[in-house]
Amino acid sequence: MKTGDMLLVIYNLLLSAFGHQNWWPAETETEMMVGAILTQNTNWSNVEKAIQNLKARDLLSVKGLNNTPVHLLSEYIKPAGYYNLKAKRLKNLITYINDGYNGDIDKLFSLDINSIREGLLSVNGVGLETADSIVLYGADLPLFVIDTYTYRILTRHGLVDEDAGYSDLQAIFMDNLPNEVELFKEFHALIVKTGKEFCRKKPLCSKCPLVNLNSEIY
Repeated sequence: MKTGDMLLVIYNLLLSAFGHQNWWPAETETEMMVGAILTQNTNWSNVEKAIQNLKARDLLSVKGLNNTPVHLLSEYIKPAGYYNLKAKRLKNLITYINDGYNGDIDKLFSLDINSIREGLLSVNGVGLETADSIVLYGADLPLFVIDTYTYRILTRHGLVDEDAGYSDLQAIFMDNLPNEVELFKEFHALIVKTGKEFCRKKPLCSKCPLVNLNSEIY
C-alpha cells in the first residue's frame, strides 16, 4: 500500500472512532498562540484554567500581555505549570511580535510558511512543535504538526524507524497527503486523542481503533 493510502486508512479509522475534534479551541489568534506556549509539558485542562485567568483580567491580547509584568503573568498562568518559565516564554513571543510586526499578528501571519516558522523558531522557548502548531492553527497554513504521540503511534506499528526525527516524521505526512489545512488539523488532533486515550506509555492496545491496522495496510 502506498504511504499516502496508508495514512488515509489511519485517518479514517480514527475519524470513525472519535469524530471531528474541532481543534484548536481558541477564540482569537492571540489565545491560540498563548495556548501553544502554555500546553508545553502539561495537559489541556490545566491550560484552560490559566487561559481563563487571563481572560478574566482581559489580558488575552498582545497589548495586554505586553503590559503585564512577568511576575504577575506567572501568577495568572500558574495552573499550567512551569509558570515562571512559561511567563518568560510568553513575554519573548510578545516581544518578537511587537518588535518585528508592531504588535500586529496578522502582519506575521501574512508571510509565507517558512518565514513564519523560522521567525517563531528564533524566539527563545518556541520549539518545532510549538512553532508548527502556531503556523497550522494560528496562521491557517498547511504544515503538519508532529508530537510525541505521532512518534509513538507510528513506531509501535512499525511504520517508521525508532531513530526517526521530527523532520522525518513531518515529511511522511507532508509528502504523502493532500496539502490541506483542515485535513492536517483534524489528523493531528485525532492522533493526540488516540495517544492520550490509548497509545500511552502503558498502551491499551486491545481497545484502540488502530488495533487491527497492520492487517488492513499489509
